Amino acid sequence: SYTAIPYLERAPRPQAPSLRPAYQGSNPISDIWARHSLAVIEKYFTRSVYDCEDVEARSQMHLASTFAGIGFGNAGVHLCHGLSYSIAGGVKSHQPGGYTKEHPIIPHGLSVCITAPAVFSFTGTANPDRHLEAAQLLGRDTRADKQADAGLILADLMRGIMSTMKVEDGLSALGFGPADLDQLVEGALPQDRVNKLAPRYP
Repeated sequence: SYTAIPYLERAPRPQAPSLRPAYQGSNPISDIWARHSLAVIEKYFTRSVYDCEDVEARSQMHLASTFAGIGFGNAGVHLCHGLSYSIAGGVKSHQPGGYTKEHPIIPHGLSVCITAPAVFSFTGTANPDRHLEAAQLLGRDTRADKQADAGLILADLMRGIMSTMKVEDGLSALGFGPADLDQLVEGALPQDRVNKLAPRYP
């Protein structure tokens, strides 16, 4: 939501407030929640995952999840979510560790984050300041970074977080191959409710 198109740039504008979509795009109120959530994640995420007895870290991550939900509940989300539906819906054989289900599953969080590096590489040029600030909130010293590299910087940071959390690396790790691309695209195209919130439309 923090890298979504700003609410003032959404077009076409509705004729009346009652016709506004639920998701407005990034806005000053949602931005507060997003920034706070990113700062909490930077401080507590690894601790909460790798020490189940760390009640402080786990409690803070529960709060960060709630804060993020408040923020994106108004601003909306964009391409990572728009792409996630066909990824989760097209699962063939993936069975994540820790799940006892007897059928293949790609959990929602995994289907969303798996494309984050690619998405931020793509959207970074449309709003480099937001991408760099997100990277800074997640712990990177961005003072010497160039705006032209903003998307790649945030993408690499996401790859690092995903690696630390032992998240699968890319769609091939979830069982998809080149023959699945048409189906994945077909499933993503109808998700314009969120796709149109991307600062750069694919």
